[in-house]
Amino acid sequence: MTIQDLKAQKLLLFEAISGSQAYGTNLPTSDEDIRGVFIQPRDAFFSLTHQEQVNDKMNDIVFYELRRFVELLVTCNPNMLELLAMPKECILYKHPLFDLFKPEYFISKLCKQTFAGYAMTQIRKARGLNKKIMTPMKKERQEILDFCHIAYGQGSIPLKKWLNRHGFLQEYCGLVNIPHMHNVFALFYDASGELGFKGVAQKTTSNMVSLSSIPKGMERLAIMAFNKDGYTAYCKSYKDYWDWVEKRNDERYKNTVSHGKNYDAKNMLHTFRLLDMAEDIATKGKIIVRRPNREFLLSIRRGDFDYADLVNEAEEKVNRIEELYAKSDLPERPDKVAVNEILVAIRKEWYGDRETMLAI
Repeated sequence: MTIQDLKAQKLLLFEAISGSQAYGTNLPTSDEDIRGVFIQPRDAFFSLTHQEQVNDKMNDIVFYELRRFVELLVTCNPNMLELLAMPKECILYKHPLFDLFKPEYFISKLCKQTFAGYAMTQIRKARGLNKKIMTPMKKERQEILDFCHIAYGQGSIPLKKWLNRHGFLQEYCGLVNIPHMHNVFALFYDASGELGFKGVAQKTTSNMVSLSSIPKGMERLAIMAFNKDGYTAYCKSYKDYWDWVEKRNDERYKNTVSHGKNYDAKNMLHTFRLLDMAEDIATKGKIIVRRPNREFLLSIRRGDFDYADLVNEAEEKVNRIEELYAKSDLPERPDKVAVNEILVAIRKEWYGDRETMLAI
């Protein structure tokens, strides 16, 4: 089914404008996000064509099937809980049955993990982005030879430098393992190229040096160490960095660079929003979607604060939230039995089966 199908067949249970417009942190350039809930037609629900989600290509509009919506609610998913407390002006459509889902059925100590815990993942993302911005990687990729060193005097010199001093080519080198010495090799050289040595590194896709068969009695020229762990870590960092460059949101990146604080300001805004909502739940027992501290959140987005100060304040908030939830009388988790009864009741009412409709 498509979004058009949902509306044409009158399958919607709820539809609202979510995201920054619901939080009150939207700007003139902000996108409009739509989230909602629908119910499958009866035959589709009992068939192989059951569909859990309907969305547009950009995921700006997403509708969740009733069962999937409830599955996410009982895990205290922040995006789903927000739908139960949307500002009235953001609600585009609401079927009377949707009112059976009351926030108090789901608010629990599990919200500490889903709201504050998710906020901490945002902080880790911010740290990762900060590192990428502050320490960009060169497009020219380093190779195995850059992580090899030759024992020299009382220390070592890079393999490339040693090869250059002697006028050697790495392709004419031959390596063999030295027993009991991890990633340390005996290096031999065949200036004629007739012995078939495999060189120091034969394949650019490999994370290990090449080994060769060495004629008996041939003189070893050097001892070489390969920093395999360093090379492996570099390859991962290189891939992560350039994948990020390829996939990053250029508009958000330009905003990040323009305010000069070297962190994703939108990411940090949502970190503090989630932490504040976690604190609301612990102290007031409420989900407050429209944030009262709009100006403070927007000042974060403008880059008015230093990155380190924001991270420190966020971590202090997390510690305070830990204490609040420890003292809270909230239930540990939502009551799945009660929630399941509501789910069944809504489904039966929707499909016209009122014989066992629960009195809720």
